[in-house]
Amino acid sequence: MNPKKAIFILFILLVAGGAAGFWLWQKNTYSKEALKLEILAPKEVEVGEELTYVVKYKNNGDVRLEHSKLIFEYPDGAIPSDGGEQRITQDLEDIYPGQEETRRFSARLFGKEGDVKQARAQLTWQPKNLNAVYRSETEASTMISSVPLSFELDLPSKAENGQKIDFSLNYFSQASYPFSDLRIGMEFPEGFEMVSANPAPIGNREWQVGVLNKAAGGRIRVQGIMRGELDQTKLFRATIGIWKDGEFTLLKEVVRGLAITKPGLLITQTINGSPAYVAASGDVLHYEISFRNVSERNLENLFLIVNLDGAPLDLASIKLNAGKFQQGDNSLTWGSKDIPALRFLGQGEEGKAEFWVNVKDEWDVVSQQDKNFTIQDRVLLSDAKEEFSTKVKAKLTVEQNGYFENEAFPNSGPLPPQVGRATSYTIIWKAQNLYNDVTNAKVRAVLPQGVELTGDVLPSDASLTFDSQSREIVWDLKDLAAGTGKFTAAPSVAFQVRLIPNDSQRGAVAPLIGEARITGEDAFAGITLQHSDPSIDTSLPDDQANSKGGIVQ
Repeated sequence: MNPKKAIFILFILLVAGGAAGFWLWQKNTYSKEALKLEILAPKEVEVGEELTYVVKYKNNGDVRLEHSKLIFEYPDGAIPSDGGEQRITQDLEDIYPGQEETRRFSARLFGKEGDVKQARAQLTWQPKNLNAVYRSETEASTMISSVPLSFELDLPSKAENGQKIDFSLNYFSQASYPFSDLRIGMEFPEGFEMVSANPAPIGNREWQVGVLNKAAGGRIRVQGIMRGELDQTKLFRATIGIWKDGEFTLLKEVVRGLAITKPGLLITQTINGSPAYVAASGDVLHYEISFRNVSERNLENLFLIVNLDGAPLDLASIKLNAGKFQQGDNSLTWGSKDIPALRFLGQGEEGKAEFWVNVKDEWDVVSQQDKNFTIQDRVLLSDAKEEFSTKVKAKLTVEQNGYFENEAFPNSGPLPPQVGRATSYTIIWKAQNLYNDVTNAKVRAVLPQGVELTGDVLPSDASLTFDSQSREIVWDLKDLAAGTGKFTAAPSVAFQVRLIPNDSQRGAVAPLIGEARITGEDAFAGITLQHSDPSIDTSLPDDQANSKGGIVQ
């Protein structure tokens, strides 16, 4: 072949190939830009407000788009209105040149104020007669403009090392949409020991709120002891958010600082001379509130307020030598005119206030769960605060009665009793327990000489034992729940005794049984309880049928 002709043919092939390549490149470029994809969404929403994402796509090319697939992803913290998945995949029909379509996706957004939430969309397709798969992506941002949820940590600004502090976490919703699956968490600083919380947490630092409707709220009260070095600042952090499907979406958080300060006033208290007194029904409580200046300066013009609280208290019985009692808020107040130490308290000097108040013999309980009562007093001495809690012990009692005429047993023998002849009697014990649970309860009594058990006992399975050496009868009640005898039947036991009087007892009443004494362990107060009922003789004060006085003949 002529070399010139070969060069010409090669040139023609190169030109044709280049034109074809240019055409394919132009076609592919056109295909990539053929589809317009966008998400229309509001720029701002209130937390929990429902919004709709409008996904628009349009074929701006001149080729039909086939095998189209749309993938839409909700933002983090979004809850789809239909309860579906966070990521949605839809197969689309062919998109013809010039065709425009929309898809709508609704959800509610949750997060912190100022959070920017991004929704994403992706659409893949194949132009007709081409095997290449093309993809378009887009996203839209929406900011959470407000979270109408009040969330406040009410914490003192300072505390002394080792001081007991009380604080609360308050929350309240003003959102039109109810929050569900809410959970509150707290992070305590090093040196803080939580003593109690109401309501009780899940674990140590989390609280399940559940559903919070509009205009609803709550409060978590925490009591603990703060320890730390002087001038240290301790940070408390609290969060509230939605816990769903193993993920936590934060709605609000609050951080408060507490400074460890040097104590200025030391407050102590005794009741009836004891710093750890356990009160009982019917008690008269003598409170002595002592205070001492432990600061490095003199203190002047102080005031003292004591607030009392507790169902067992008879507040109408309060007596005080100085100061005033305000029944509206159950507060006692003293000023510098009442206690000279409040007018001027030098370094290391002490002062004292005192008052008296009665504990009721009985107070209202509405169910068997209404138990473990305490008496609380909160002391405010100018800027110093202290809170004291006094436990009230259970009211465990036993009643002992003696009869000749009764329904338990048919008694026999002469009445009044006669020397040398046997007369039988029935003794009945009945127990009652109020206010706290009691464990290991037992009733004891001693039989005098000349009196014996007949062996008749009701109920027959009662745990009743007798020691012939000590002549002690023991009834083992084991555990008694609070409210026994009030909300449940009072446990009782009846047993028969036999008396054969001797000559020395002629002309007098003869003893049948010594005093009955009940003991038990107070599960709440942690002390041993006891109560007794008087002994019984042949005069039988409980038996109205015994009209002859029980004098031995």
